[in-house]
Amino acid sequence: MGGRRRFASAGALLQVLRTLDLPLRSLADVPTAILRREQAFWSRAVEPVVVVWQGSVAKVELRLPAEAANDSVLCGLELESGRHRIWNVPLDRVPIHKRAEVDGLRYVAKGVVLPKGLPVGYHRLRFELNGQRSESLLICSPQISYPGPSGFSRRQWGLFMPLYALHSQNGCGAGDLSDLGNLLRWAGKRGCKAMGTLPLLPLFLERPYDPSPYAPVSRLFWNEFWLDLARIPELRRCKAAGTLMNSARFQRETQALQQASLVDYRRQMRLKRQVLEKLAGAFFSKPSPRRDAFQRFLRLHPQLEDYSRFQAVLETTGPSWHRWPASMTGSRIRSGEYPERIARYHRYVQWLAHEQMEQLSKRAQGAGVGLYFDLPLGVHPDGYDAWREQESFAQKATAGAPPDTFFTRGQDWGFPPLHPQKIRERGYGYFIACLRHSMRYASWLRIDHVMGFHRLFWIPQGLPATEGVYVRYPAEELYGILCLESHRNRCALVGENLGTVPPEVNSALARHRWNGMFVVQYELRPDPRRPLRSVPAQSVASLNTHDMPPFAAFWGGRKRREGRLKKALLSFLRRKGWLSPFDDSAVSVTRGLHAFLSASSVRLLLVSLEDLWGEMQPHNVPGTTGRERPNWRRKARYDLESFARMPEVIRALEEIRCLRERS
Repeated sequence: MGGRRRFASAGALLQVLRTLDLPLRSLADVPTAILRREQAFWSRAVEPVVVVWQGSVAKVELRLPAEAANDSVLCGLELESGRHRIWNVPLDRVPIHKRAEVDGLRYVAKGVVLPKGLPVGYHRLRFELNGQRSESLLICSPQISYPGPSGFSRRQWGLFMPLYALHSQNGCGAGDLSDLGNLLRWAGKRGCKAMGTLPLLPLFLERPYDPSPYAPVSRLFWNEFWLDLARIPELRRCKAAGTLMNSARFQRETQALQQASLVDYRRQMRLKRQVLEKLAGAFFSKPSPRRDAFQRFLRLHPQLEDYSRFQAVLETTGPSWHRWPASMTGSRIRSGEYPERIARYHRYVQWLAHEQMEQLSKRAQGAGVGLYFDLPLGVHPDGYDAWREQESFAQKATAGAPPDTFFTRGQDWGFPPLHPQKIRERGYGYFIACLRHSMRYASWLRIDHVMGFHRLFWIPQGLPATEGVYVRYPAEELYGILCLESHRNRCALVGENLGTVPPEVNSALARHRWNGMFVVQYELRPDPRRPLRSVPAQSVASLNTHDMPPFAAFWGGRKRREGRLKKALLSFLRRKGWLSPFDDSAVSVTRGLHAFLSASSVRLLLVSLEDLWGEMQPHNVPGTTGRERPNWRRKARYDLESFARMPEVIRALEEIRCLRERS
């Protein structure tokens, strides 16, 4: 932030290298470690993962001892479909493009051309040379991501509202999936084409307590907190659950949760769980057609058995798997080590969540609205993913960000980063599963901190964020997977590229036709002639994000720099005809900016509903805790039924619709 290059300390570098599995005691061990790494590199004939782009010449680098440079190599290709192909390549006809000598041994590298017309997918590539076999995961992917739903060439707009903030008059406090469905149906009638919300993944809502949607227990399951109890089929046949929900005590609790200005996750989840446990008991008490459907669901989702066991042990043994008995910390829990009743409950509620997500997706399709979801960068260190996929994470480091003008001590986000080498060796199985889980229902998927595909700031265990080290990742392999999965799931991609990012990030987004982000509060400059740069067409535009103040709060700021920004923006909007000469209120400026963005060629305009009535309170203040701020808990000032009838909201959306649909 001071304009000077910062060099990582030797101690921090050593700790990160140890986390990357290098046996280093001191700097004196580094030359030997480098030599061993070079030996391992050249002795492996082919990389564990290879990406080829659909339609281009597919070539794979083959490394071999110099004395074998003119031998023949047997090549085998097993397609994802199960088809096989085998062929021989005389290496004396393939030119050498690289030579190396490592510890007295000479090596060469040659580019072996693969058959033309490879289908997109995940294939297995095998080489056999002089009795030595090597294998690689071959990813054949479209070079550009899925462009979006049909009619995507039209300029579209969408709405944003966190689900916990969305509440209805008949709800239980925070919003649920039915509320989200009602909102998108209402929005669809007004021309809205996208509905954005924060991640809906499972969270720690008891022990430990962390309501941040960016610290999920898992990126492979849904949060039963969002279930609408009234839409669960078992409720019609479970007398005990109905009696409970109609009781005076339950009604008083529900009313108290409705009237509170902040979401009480613990209290609301406990209330819901009382009903869900009774429904689960009734469900498992006797055979039924729904039991048959449940069994089919379990067969399609085998990892749910592990997840349910993890949750059962979590509730009975302790909130951190790091302190569990040794027999349970190795990514495996055996029968008899957990209460089956609790595990069965978690399998049941995940099935219900899957059903209601399916119903939400169908409602969205019927309304012509695409769901806009968000994939968090990391997971909670005590959560299921960090336990089950221990080999995929660097457990002795946390991810974060270096010091900047806002966070002068840097940021430690507290979650373990993915291990760049281990995820390659494991064929990116966990990463692909995370994408498929969200993309199953999303028409748009925002990738949090997309810079992390290129390099991620690691903070070694025990050191402050100022001592972090950047670790590089195999970016093209990650882009290849994402482009492939986006086409298979018909899901457009958005890369969160805000703030200071290396130039290669934006060039990669452009190369693969991802949408970047254009956020007005980040883009403003105190230049009256041009306070905002041109809005890139290949982007999602908004006034703010969930980590920023609502626009009215930003507009009410009194810092000197903010005054210069406001003056420049007012001049610009009036000159362009988007604002009256005598009106500088926050709501009017908000409408002027929405008009400016609506008239641009930006691909998607995402409108925060709360900006339409001038909300002042943020949803999250980065760098603060729940003890300092009510992060991730603030409800919207108005319930769904009320703001859906507000003239100023309806008028603002109609203006946006008209401008967006104008050719």
